[in-house]
Amino acid sequence: MSTTNNKLHFLNPQSSSPACEASPSSLGAAEPKENRPLFVFLPGMDGTGKLLHLQTPGLRTTFDMRCLSLPNRDDRTGWDDLAYQTIDLIHRELKDRSNRSVYLCGESFGGCLALQVIVRAPELFDGLILVNPASSFRKRAWMAWGIPLIRSLVEPIYQLSTFGLLPFLIALDRVSKRDRQQLVTAMQSVSSATASWRLSLLRDFDILPVQLHQFKKPALLLASQGDRLLPSVEEAENLARFFPNPKTIVLPDSGHVCLLESEFNLYQVLQETQFLPEFANC
Repeated sequence: MSTTNNKLHFLNPQSSSPACEASPSSLGAAEPKENRPLFVFLPGMDGTGKLLHLQTPGLRTTFDMRCLSLPNRDDRTGWDDLAYQTIDLIHRELKDRSNRSVYLCGESFGGCLALQVIVRAPELFDGLILVNPASSFRKRAWMAWGIPLIRSLVEPIYQLSTFGLLPFLIALDRVSKRDRQQLVTAMQSVSSATASWRLSLLRDFDILPVQLHQFKKPALLLASQGDRLLPSVEEAENLARFFPNPKTIVLPDSGHVCLLESEFNLYQVLQETQFLPEFANC
C-alpha cells in the first residue's frame, strides 16, 4: 500500500536536483549517451541517491547512469508500489530506445528493492548487481526490536542517534572524513517515521527461491567480510544458490557501505569479473 503523494524519481548523482523525467540528464556528460547501456542504481536506507559519487567516474565511461531517489518525509510506500514505480521509470528511460541493455544495481535496502523489481520484470534487465543486500535483515533480531524505538524518538534525538550507527555502517579507516559526514547528512535527511517504515519493510521482506530462479541473466553478488550490520557474506552465498547465473565476490576489508570507501572501485570489479557489456571490452 502507499499513503503518500510523493513520487520516486531519478536523480543525477552529481547534481542536487532531480533529473527531468521527460528528458533525464546523463551523468557527467554534455549530451545523453543514448547508445550506452542504462545503469540504474537503487540506494540504501537513506534513499537520497547522493552517495554514489566515488563510483561514478569509472561507471560513466561505459554506462548512461540513473540513480533512484526516494521521498524521505512521511513516506509509506510498500514494496509493490516501490517496485512498479521503479519499473515504470525505467520504461520511460527506454522509450524510443527499447533495444538498450539495462543493468540494475542495488545497495542494502536498494538491494532488496532490486530483488523485488527483477521478480516482477526479469526480462527487462541484462545484469543484476547486489551490494550487501539487506535481505538478511531478519537474521539480526535486535534490528527488528529497534523499529518501534526509532518510531518513538523525537526528531532531534533521532538525528543524534545516526552518529552512533557509523561504526556499524562503514570501515572507519576506509572512508574519508568528508564522506562520513555525507553519509550522516544522508541518514539525517530521512525522518524517524520513514526510517521506521523502511525497517519494517526489511523485516517483512520475502522472496521465494523459485522467483529468483526466473532471472536467467548474470547476477553479481558483492559481500563485505567486515560488515558489522548484516551477515552479508552468508546472505550472498545463500542468494547465489537460487540464481541460475551467479557470481559472488567477497570484499575482505570492506564495511557495509563499501561504495563510500576510497579504495573500492565498482567499475574495476565489473571489469575483473567480466560483468561489463560486451562492447566495453572491445
